[in-house]
Amino acid sequence: MRRAFTYLKSGRPSPVVLELPTDVADEEFKDEWFDYVPVKGWKSSADPHDIKVGVRALLAAKNPLIYAGEGVFHAAAWDELREFAELVQAPVMTTLKAKSIFPENHPLSVGNGGRTGGKPAAHFLRKADLIFSIGASLTRGLPNIVIGAPIPKGKVIIQSTVDESDINKDYRADHVIIGDAKLVLRQLIEEAKRQGVSGSAKQRLIEEIRAVKEQWLREWMPKLTSSEVPINPYRVVWDLMHTVDRKNTIVTHDAGCPRDHLAPFYEAITPRGYLGWGHHSTLGYSLGAALGAKLAQPEKIVVTVMGDGAFGMVGMDFETAVREKIPILALVLNNSGMGTYFKSTPTTAVLSGNYTKVAEALGGCGERVEDPDEIVPAIKRAQKSLESGRAALLEVITKVELDFQTRYWTDLSGT
Repeated sequence: MRRAFTYLKSGRPSPVVLELPTDVADEEFKDEWFDYVPVKGWKSSADPHDIKVGVRALLAAKNPLIYAGEGVFHAAAWDELREFAELVQAPVMTTLKAKSIFPENHPLSVGNGGRTGGKPAAHFLRKADLIFSIGASLTRGLPNIVIGAPIPKGKVIIQSTVDESDINKDYRADHVIIGDAKLVLRQLIEEAKRQGVSGSAKQRLIEEIRAVKEQWLREWMPKLTSSEVPINPYRVVWDLMHTVDRKNTIVTHDAGCPRDHLAPFYEAITPRGYLGWGHHSTLGYSLGAALGAKLAQPEKIVVTVMGDGAFGMVGMDFETAVREKIPILALVLNNSGMGTYFKSTPTTAVLSGNYTKVAEALGGCGERVEDPDEIVPAIKRAQKSLESGRAALLEVITKVELDFQTRYWTDLSGT
């Protein structure tokens, strides 16, 4: 147990499995045989020389980009990340799994990167001459898998991670900083100040970020505000974001289309206000994730945006939310099938069913939405159900929307 908790609380956060043979687990032990002291866990800061070199390289760059990964979450270093970004005045792009670690309404935010990332992230990744990666493995992955953003050739890379096995794995790092993200960022802040950084706002950079965001949103606004029927899923995302109190809401997505529609346009403004994932496509995972999030932070509204395929995999677990009084909102985008598989697997991609009636039969609040003007009122009615302690499901009948953010990332090639 001592070793298990040492591994659990130190270094890179990861699960630990402790296996006990049955004969050992069944034994009785006297209390006096035990001499156990709880383990607190240990974190390491970085080599001061690496910090100095890294800051010098960052300050020498004309167009640096901060690339924040989920290691910043594990280190609870969102305050340090914001302070560092404002000090060095560099745009911040996150991985999908780190989305919400940096407020996306901040003047220096360019959103999340990768296949689900929007045009601002791709624009500043392409423009950057130096990438400062903190808490990210920089895993390249397969082209059709949602992993990190592909880093184009010719970029100077500073990689800081708690795990040395991430270094030089998929991309060659020019400068390396090993250590816990919270401790490393504090070291970087102090070193940047020593090297004379004042944190003065770079108005040209801020204006460029704002202009790219505005142009990108104008491009997508016809879909985000569409009145078409069946409903465009981008309209659902837009209305959801402008209806809930984002400071007191946790949103997660399911695999496939719900993730690709939600991630680029839901502007997350508080740490863990968005739970991103996508290194795999485990349909239905978001329902369990939402239940866990609600148990962890019962004062928050918790929303999972799912497809009908995902709900079809795990829909009976909605009964758990009802029975255990875990009031979450399942927002099911029903396009009558597996959105991207109609052509490749036509016999299994087409789905049917009335999920509103399923939710009601399981004891929850259910509502079917077919009119785009009813999205906002339906979300508000669902919130009242949540406030009463009753889980809710909104089944929104949507079109098959296959226009994604991939257009901004297809010409970025990794090294």
